[in-house]
Formats: sequence, structure tokens, C-alpha cells
Amino acid sequence: MSTAIKIKDQNVGLGDEITQYCGFMVGEDFYAVSVLDVQEVIRPQKVTSVPLSEKCIHGLINLRGQIVTAMSLRELFGLENKYKGDFMNVIVRHDNSLVALMVDQICDVMDLTNETWEKTPETIDGKLKPYVQGVHKLNKRLLIVLDLDRIINKKSNS
Repeated sequence: MSTAIKIKDQNVGLGDEITQYCGFMVGEDFYAVSVLDVQEVIRPQKVTSVPLSEKCIHGLINLRGQIVTAMSLRELFGLENKYKGDFMNVIVRHDNSLVALMVDQICDVMDLTNETWEKTPETIDGKLKPYVQGVHKLNKRLLIVLDLDRIINKKSNS
């Protein structure tokens, strides 16, 4: 089984400012974070549960001696939690810590310009909307760009 899928980008002009995103799927939707925030992408790791943690926090993993919080984006976005070992972890750096975002499938790194950028649509589900920076309109899909600060600090819930 392949753990990466390809999303075809639009053509990028020579003068366009390019931003690179690490893309992934959660459920049927495509999401992304800036590649500058991504340390690595890894397969599922052994998770140590943390009593009394929020539902979206699956626990802690030991990544070569560093403690990393494992967070389920499915749980955070209010989707059915169906992870059983068939998922991937996007390890992101935030402040001085690492967080593993549990996602369904990894996509390619995408080079996108501001020409395809739109503000967060008002019609996005209320559970998801606080965590979205905006969207990129690709050829046949929308790519939802996540706000890592809000996801990790859960500012929308305070």
C-alpha cells in the first residue's frame, strides 16, 4: 500500500512568489502546513497514553530520545477516529517542542502561489474553521491550509 498520493499543481509563473506546503489527507479532505514547520514524516509509533488529556491527544511518543505529543486531527476536527495503525505522523516544530499530527495519508510537497489563495470560506464547518488559515484553489480540489499555532495551542477553545 502506498503512503503518498500526488496532487497536480497549477502552473507557476517565473515572477510568482512560491510557498511550499506539506500536504496530507484527513478523511476525504486535503490539508497542508508550511514545509518550514515540518521536521519529518514518520509511520505510527508506540504511544504512551496520558491520563486526563484532551480527546484529540492520543499520548506521547519517543522519537529518538525526544518526547513528542501525538495529536489526532480526526478527533480535533470532529471526525470518526478510525486509526488502527494505518496512518502517518507529520512531525511539526512549534516553539521549542515537537508535535506529531496524526493524518490518514501523506501527499506530495506542493509549490503554490498567492494567485490561488483565498480567505477561509464562511461555509467551512464550525469545528474546523478555527484551525484554518485559508485555502488554495487547485485544479480540481481545495487545499485547506492549517494554522498550527491554533491547533497546537487550541486558542479557539479558550
